Amino acid sequence: MATKKKTPAKKKSSRKSREKEQKRHLLHQMIRIRQMEEKAYELYTQEKIRGFLHLYDGEEAVAVGVIENLQKEDSIVATYREHGHALVRGVSMERIMAEMYGKLEGCSGGRGGSMHLYDKETNFFGGSAIVANGLPMATGVALAYKRQQKEAIACCFFGEGAVDEGEFHESMNLAALWKLPVLFVCENNLYSMGMPFELAESETDLVTKARSYKMKASSVNGMDVLAVLQEARKAVAYARDNQQPYFLECRTYRYRAHSMFDPERYRSKEEVQEWKKKDPITTFAEKLKKEQLLTDEELQHINREVAGEVAQAVQFAEEGTDEPIENLSQFVYSNSKN
Repeated sequence: MATKKKTPAKKKSSRKSREKEQKRHLLHQMIRIRQMEEKAYELYTQEKIRGFLHLYDGEEAVAVGVIENLQKEDSIVATYREHGHALVRGVSMERIMAEMYGKLEGCSGGRGGSMHLYDKETNFFGGSAIVANGLPMATGVALAYKRQQKEAIACCFFGEGAVDEGEFHESMNLAALWKLPVLFVCENNLYSMGMPFELAESETDLVTKARSYKMKASSVNGMDVLAVLQEARKAVAYARDNQQPYFLECRTYRYRAHSMFDPERYRSKEEVQEWKKKDPITTFAEKLKKEQLLTDEELQHINREVAGEVAQAVQFAEEGTDEPIENLSQFVYSNSKN
């Protein structure tokens, strides 16, 4: 009778170590987003950050789980709720915070603000204030990659509110028709702005809607970073290997109002509290503790480390440079003083 070969203890230990490192990395990234967003909220109330501000609290598992699977040459197009995407992609927290302050040291030179982060070095093609605007942009980027015979893909994040827009249907149709390497990631947080999802869509099954374009599609629990990581891995591989579009719905929830100007009368505080029980950071941290991959002391250390990064980013923004008044006519269609 043949005996079953045992896995060497050294290999088991190495695999356990890699698993621990990756899971703690995912947790660390989500905590970075959460603490940065909480600080942005605080700074906005102090009028340090002006204009519009759309926060990502609660949705961290989506950005982290998806972007972890992308390669350097891939591009990202996001929405106006894009701070977390930019941070995970590799844009420094200092440059993001400086941009929200409107400083020259910001990733968009202080011209974009919260809704228009952009970073060429990381192929982060930024957010947009226009709902669904990123879909045709990502489709165009994917078309360029295909014509250039690159192996890169375009990844587009958008909310379920974009599904109501013509750009969504046009982009899905062209991506499928032209067989483009684009990953459409729908962050379905149930409220476009203040409109409940089921009151806005005659067909609430977004996977069915995507498949109507003969496109590969799936849905995942967007509050579970490991579930997102695994489903996004399959989606990214499919888009890259087959040079075809893929639609991924991530069912998630934002804890804060649509924006800082939103009175938030369309949902109850009780509903928000119920969703917070599914918090992607808290539940994942507890999971790691049960698996003996994380201790309370280590979690405290991660939080302190991130708090230090946030403080440094704020200081960087505070000490940043205001754009001289004489430069205000730059980057516009006319420099005329008339």
